[in-house]
Formats: sequence, structure tokens, C-alpha cells
Amino acid sequence: MPLSYFQCSDCGQCFEPDQVTYNCLTCGGNLDTHFSFEENPTEINQKSILESCELSIWRYAPLLAAPDPGFTTTPLHQVGFTPVYQPESLRKSLGMQELWIKDESRNPSASFKDRASALVMARAIEANFKTIIAASTGNAGAAMACMAASVGKQAVIIAPRSAPPAKVAQLLTFGARVVLVDGTYDQAFDLSIEASREYGWYNRNTGYNPYTVEGKKTAGLEIWEQVLLKREDSAPKLTIFIPVGDGNILSGVAKGFADLQSLGWIEKLPRLVGVQAEGSAAIYNAFKTGKDVIHPVDAKTVADSICVDLPRDGLRALKRVRQSGGYFLTVSDQEILQAIPTLGKAGLFVEPAAAAAYAGLQAAIRQGLHQPDEPALVLCTGSGLKDVNAAIRAVAPAPIIEPTLKELKEVLHV
Repeated sequence: MPLSYFQCSDCGQCFEPDQVTYNCLTCGGNLDTHFSFEENPTEINQKSILESCELSIWRYAPLLAAPDPGFTTTPLHQVGFTPVYQPESLRKSLGMQELWIKDESRNPSASFKDRASALVMARAIEANFKTIIAASTGNAGAAMACMAASVGKQAVIIAPRSAPPAKVAQLLTFGARVVLVDGTYDQAFDLSIEASREYGWYNRNTGYNPYTVEGKKTAGLEIWEQVLLKREDSAPKLTIFIPVGDGNILSGVAKGFADLQSLGWIEKLPRLVGVQAEGSAAIYNAFKTGKDVIHPVDAKTVADSICVDLPRDGLRALKRVRQSGGYFLTVSDQEILQAIPTLGKAGLFVEPAAAAAYAGLQAAIRQGLHQPDEPALVLCTGSGLKDVNAAIRAVAPAPIIEPTLKELKEVLHV
């Protein structure tokens, strides 16, 4: 196992792997993983990874902090290696030369959050935890419930009562013990930590458990293999548009590229762009001030997956964006909803948070922040089936007619 130590992303304090379970013991900051291959890159064989027949996150097992737990015939071993599309219709409509869409709806529970939950589950198996608890607006909980069910573990999920019904249905179907709180995600987050301390349950919370970033970094590793390795060295720098709520997805993707840089497999980091909803823009607000201080907001947005009052991984995401030469921007709920059918016309059915990333690319082009000759990848993080009500809001209703050819001609205008 190449894991050497944890280091606080805020104060820099280092800890042995068996010293700490969640956040920094000194300041409470989020922990980064560090590996032996950072000092000795030759211990990782790139060729063996690229030639592997494994088409999941476990393809990159030598680079991960928890061992492959096996269970090869379960959903736990079907997470990751999601497809990357190059939709010509979208590329042309934006006037771009190169555009990729990474479709995370292909994961077992239909969202990006399966990546983090798979790594957390691997660690839970390694450490012999029987119950895993998480706070979630839906996707993280569904992912954890799915992974737990696949290996016979118990999941306890605390979610705000405002969570989309489809996501709650997923939680219940996977057999999780689900509790809805009459409050916000942030309140559910704090309650889950209290419960994990009281009962000794393993806590999966984003921006709290360091293994969540480990899972999410696999998206960066895949983008390297699926996109960067196939490009010419002289090609322009890739820009990646990522929807941001608490900041953990962006931190994870950045960690993947940081590890690749440590190995000498890439020379420069892709530019990272964090896209927040206007009604949930705490990290964007901090970026605009130029300071490393994030103030909570009263978050309200149609994109429930990125609706966060106080981003639990905001500071680290802020630092990673600055290190990459990227930026944060915001999009309105109207822009998010409009992006849903736009992506749909290219064969992609996404939830609002995923649509936010594409709306961010559109906004960046309008504002002159992104030039058409600069290649871009949009990370679409979840399926539209997660929030069908939002999809209904985003499109005109279908007409209802009598079953006659005459009326069909009238509504189709053919």
C-alpha cells in the first residue's frame, strides 16, 4: 500500500495513517493523502495500468489509499471508467474546436458520488466497520446505500426533507435506514457527525472523510487516460468545468492530477473552473475577494446537489482552482434549467447540478473567460432521473390530442 501519511490542507500538520480518521487533529482542516510514489515514481508501472482489463476505478488501485476489496461481481466493482463523449452538435453550437462531456450517470447509482462511496466502502471493509453513516441531499447517500447493499453493510442516511423524492426512493430501495430532517443539509451534516461519535459508525461525509477525495480523484485519472494521453503535446491547455457545492468533487479531480504530476505522467495541471449556482455561491464569493475566507450563505437553488450553506471543502477547492490557473463563476437557476434540454438534444439526460457545469461553459464563453479555440471538458455529475421534476420544469409539456391523424398533423405541423 503506497499511502505514507495524511497532511492538513490548511495548517500543513502531518499524521501517520493510523493516527487520524477524519479531519486534522490540530485545526480541523481537510486532510490530503500522500504516497510513497511521490518520492519514488518508479514503483508505479504506468504500462500495467494502461494495459489492465479492469474498467472501473480499481484500474488505478496502485494509486489509491484503500485496497481493492474484491466483490468483483457487485456494483462496487462497476464504479468509474465512465464514457467521455464529443457531441458535435454542442461543439458547433458553441463555436468550439474541441469539447468533451464526461457522463457520470453511467455509475451504478447514476451519479459521480459512487466514486467516493466506493473508496469509503473499501476503507470500511479494511477497518471492519459494519455501519456507515452519511449526510446527503440525495446523491452521496444513494451512492453509499448502493455500495453498502452490494457488500452486506448497513447504511444510515440523514437527508433534508427537501431532497428530491426520486433520490429518497433510491435510498429506501437500497435498504438504507433513512431519516429526513426538517432542516438544511448543513444541519444533517452536523447531526450525522454526532451520531457517528455516539454509535461508533464510520462517517462518509464529504469534506470530512479523507477517502472521499481519494475516490473522486479517479475522475482526474480517467480524464488523463481518456483525453490527455490522446492529445498532441503542443495542444492547448485543457479546461475542466466542474459543478461545485461543498467543493469536494473539484478537490478530488485536482488531487488526481496532482498525483499524476508527482509521477511525472503530466507536466502541467489542467485549468479547473468551479461552477456554482447563484443562490449557493459561498466559494465564488471568496474567490472574488481574493482571500482564503469563506462565509456561509443561505443557499437556495434548483440544483439540490450543489445547494450548500457552508462548503465543507471550500478552502481546499479554492486553493486548487488558483493553483491550476482557473476560476470560479456562477450561473442562474434559469441558465441551469435551460442547459438540461440543451444537453438532452445531444443524447444526455442530466440533473440540474450536472447541467450547471455546461451552463458554466456557456457563461464563460459569453463573458470572454473561455476562448473557442481552447479545449474544454464538462463534468456532468448525475442522471436526470435523479430529479425528474426539474426536467419537467425545463421543457414544454407534451400536447394531448385525440388519436386521429388529423390532430397529429396539426400539432406536428407536417
